[in-house]
Amino acid sequence: MSGFSLADLEIIVARRAQASPDESWTAKLFAAGQAKAAKKLGEEAVETVIAAIANDRKNLTDEAADLLYHLLVVLKIADIPLADVMAVLEGRTAQSGVAEKAARVPS
Repeated sequence: MSGFSLADLEIIVARRAQASPDESWTAKLFAAGQAKAAKKLGEEAVETVIAAIANDRKNLTDEAADLLYHLLVVLKIADIPLADVMAVLEGRTAQSGVAEKAARVPS
């Protein structure tokens, strides 16, 4: 198993965001802004769902990687560190998912 983590990917996204948009897809997404990055995240989410429904293991793996990458781009543009998301997830593990959802305030 690889030692590569989402934290490593977060660092790579931050570095590549500083490159020229002509040389980096990440920089191109940053230059296009949050709306474009979020739209791309949505497209990847849909492609991930389609692969899951089709039981296409290879495509699901590839699309999940795209989804995670684009999520980290959207988070970086919004200046939300992965650690903040992980803290929320960690807090949710203290109770069952059913109890956690019931305790959420409707938005």
